[in-house]
Formats: sequence, structure tokens, C-alpha cells
Amino acid sequence: MILQTQIEELYSKQPIEPVEDAVHVFDEFKAALNEGKIRAAEPEANSPSGWRVNAWVKQGILLGFRLGQVVSLPPADFQFRDKHTYPLKRLPEGRNIRVVPGGSSIRDACYIGKNVTCMPPMYVNAGAYVDDGTMIDSHALVGSCAQIGKGVHISAAAQIGGVLEPIGALPVIIEDGVLVGGNCGVYEGTIVGQNAVLAAGTIITGSTPVYDLVRGAVHRREGDAPLRIPAGAVVVPGARAVTHGRGKEMGVSLYTPVIIKYRDEKTDQAVRLEELLR
Repeated sequence: MILQTQIEELYSKQPIEPVEDAVHVFDEFKAALNEGKIRAAEPEANSPSGWRVNAWVKQGILLGFRLGQVVSLPPADFQFRDKHTYPLKRLPEGRNIRVVPGGSSIRDACYIGKNVTCMPPMYVNAGAYVDDGTMIDSHALVGSCAQIGKGVHISAAAQIGGVLEPIGALPVIIEDGVLVGGNCGVYEGTIVGQNAVLAAGTIITGSTPVYDLVRGAVHRREGDAPLRIPAGAVVVPGARAVTHGRGKEMGVSLYTPVIIKYRDEKTDQAVRLEELLR
């Protein structure tokens, strides 16, 4: 609570003075992010979405950019230049994290759990939370403040969007056991429920309706509530016909994600194969 109050007070200041004291508070804040002691969003059973946004944590991340000065970052030969408050993350010993050589970057002020595997090149931005046993495959992105659960597989070229601003917006959340297929994109505060499977090429945003062929329902974002993909859903890229106007006359169809089934033994076998490849 003390750290939260300090961050909120510093965030409201313009300009921030004294800078040295503010940097000391930010360093404490960043250390807590790196250890997973605080996070931009966390599970909350009483919330309609099952998650709570910690707006003050987002404020702290933005504070780091205001305090940062552009400096040369090591290794000097590569001429990296960025805010000095967000260098490359130093991975802690003892967590069995694998970062395979070849152009991957993990920015400071994010949490990487035990037994996480990172295949090159991939990128994890500040504020993200990646839980134990997850695999981030080649050319994949985990955006700022995105929350990734345990045992998730983020396949090659998948994009997990980050939602840093607005402060109160729920970031993208991928719950435990989800398989995100290659070239997928998940954006705009979407929650993907536990053990769901997103087939290759599936794009999900808060403004796109998801047609559930199994339950005869359409999942949409309602008001301020995020779009939630049900637990265990198997989602594939699909299309829906335009039913009126010139679009109907021209035979136009629009992209939409479609739930074609819920996880069964056959689906689980495919997921287990992914685990064997780690």
C-alpha cells in the first residue's frame, strides 16, 4: 500500500521532483514487477470478468518512461539506445528459464516464471506477466501488461497485444493451458479462458463477435466488460455473409472467429504433442 501511494503521488506530479527520490521509488516498483509480487491485472473471483485491473501498476510503468533518459544500452557494439529505466531484463538464477540464442529480447519490469522457454526471435515487453511452464515460440510478441497463464503455448508469429493505456483498461489475458496457434492475434482486452485452443491464423479483438456453433451463441464485448472466449473452446478462422445492402448483393463475407467444438481427447493429444516438443 505504501508503494502504491508513492506511485500514485509521483504519477500525478508535473514536473516530478526531486527526480532522485522518484527513481528510487521506481526501482523498488520495478523490482516488485520483476518478481511477480505486483502485476497490472490479477485474478479476482468476485469480479464479473474474473480479473481485476491494478491501475496504479500501469501508472508506475508509465512513470518509468517519464523518468527515463535515452542512453546507450549494452552491448555497445549493437548501438541499442532506450530509456535507461528499461534495460534488458536480468533473468534470475534457479527458475530454469530457457532463452535460446538468436535475437530474443525481454524488457525489464516484467515477470518470467519458472521453466519458461523462449525461442528466437521473440519479445516480451515491460509490465507483462508470463507464468510457469509457458513457451513463447519464434517471432511471437507478448505486449506490455499482457497476462499469460501457466502452461500456455504461444506459437510462432503469434501476437498477444498489450494494453498499457488507458490506465483502467483490462490488458489482454491468456489463462492457464491455452494453446495459441501460429500467426494468431489477440488484442483489445480480450480474455481467453483456460485450456482454450486458437487455431492458426485466428484473430480476436474486442470488437469482433465470436460465433459459437456448439452452444448456439454469439460472444461479444458488452459495455466495459471484455470479450471472453469460453474455457476449453476450440476457435478457428471463419466468415459470415453480409445479409443486407450492397454487401449482400455483391456476395461479400466478413472475417469472424468461430467456435467449432470444445476440447476433447483428440484435441488434448495434439496439445500434449506440443508439450513434448519443448
